Amino acid sequence: MPRSDQRRRGLEYVRGLLGVEGRKSIRNISSLFGGEAAEQSLHHFISGSTWDWEPVRRSLARHLEEISPARAYVLRPMVIPKAGDSSVGVDRRFCPSRGQMMNAQQAVGVWAVSDEHSTPINWRLHLPETWLDDKTRRRRAAIPESVLPETLDQAGIEAYLDVARNWGLPMRPVVMDARESDVAGAVRLLQAADALMLLRVSTNLRLAAVGPGISRTAAGAEMAAHQLMLMARPLRQPVIQRQPGPGGGAVHTGLTATVRVRLPRRTARRLSSQRDLLLLGVGENGGRWPAELWLTDITDLRPAQLLRMSRFIDRVDLDFAGVAERVGIRDFSGRSYRGWHRHATLASAAHAIAVLSGTAEPETEVAKAS
Repeated sequence: MPRSDQRRRGLEYVRGLLGVEGRKSIRNISSLFGGEAAEQSLHHFISGSTWDWEPVRRSLARHLEEISPARAYVLRPMVIPKAGDSSVGVDRRFCPSRGQMMNAQQAVGVWAVSDEHSTPINWRLHLPETWLDDKTRRRRAAIPESVLPETLDQAGIEAYLDVARNWGLPMRPVVMDARESDVAGAVRLLQAADALMLLRVSTNLRLAAVGPGISRTAAGAEMAAHQLMLMARPLRQPVIQRQPGPGGGAVHTGLTATVRVRLPRRTARRLSSQRDLLLLGVGENGGRWPAELWLTDITDLRPAQLLRMSRFIDRVDLDFAGVAERVGIRDFSGRSYRGWHRHATLASAAHAIAVLSGTAEPETEVAKAS
């Protein structure tokens, strides 16, 4: 931040996010630093000041990379329920955790996952066309003209590409749950940027086997991923799995199988490059096969290593529930686009402080919260 008063307010805000009980509103945060006058100053600092959030996020990401290098970046969507319709980006949206439609904002976070912890480093607020096409709403929320319509998948990938292209950090694989996504579109965007990926995919994703292990009659035929992995049952191998939890989590033996695949021809023709793709099946001994399906272009890792990388999503879910929620990532009540991004940036810094200082909640409590 360029000015000393901004740095002072930023420090106060982060201390408030870490120290205030309950909702992390500007009013509650300011109660630690002087009441009404402090509230006005903090409100201006978040919603009306001039500081740019991107250099702060970039500095945070670089600091984390120096301390504990990321193994991958997880793209995680976030639904923020709202009572009214005045907060920037609020629309009728489906909330998976509640199984219902509601008034909500929606954003995507880019989480840097290391061997020790996960921390959000970049955010993109998904704005529906009802906001972007409304000049009055855009003006009141101060939405920049550069913000254009995009899908939620595109928002997450663009947030990752901003990190990968512009922040001077090493390229890391992208891990995301793409079961409700346009997988072909995600593969196209990521391969065009030369980014490796591990995507959880739905059972009905159409693919074709191109490698050994599948019967000759089925080789090259396009079919559902679930059907393809059923045919690969003889290829299954045992693998040791470690789930997140106290002391490193429970250890048990699962099963994996991989098959070289390609996307349907009409889709593959639109790819700028066509790196080899693997379909990874995951299951439990004596359980349903396959229990999970993953699509990846990371072909130099063993199935056990890919499986460990896939569990980074669980790591992020645990840290979201136990740390990010606790420091108020969803608590911003202002209406402006810039205010939302500044709050999300400082909440990410507070999250990093909590995990790096060891003050995050124990994993046993996190598991209960999730």
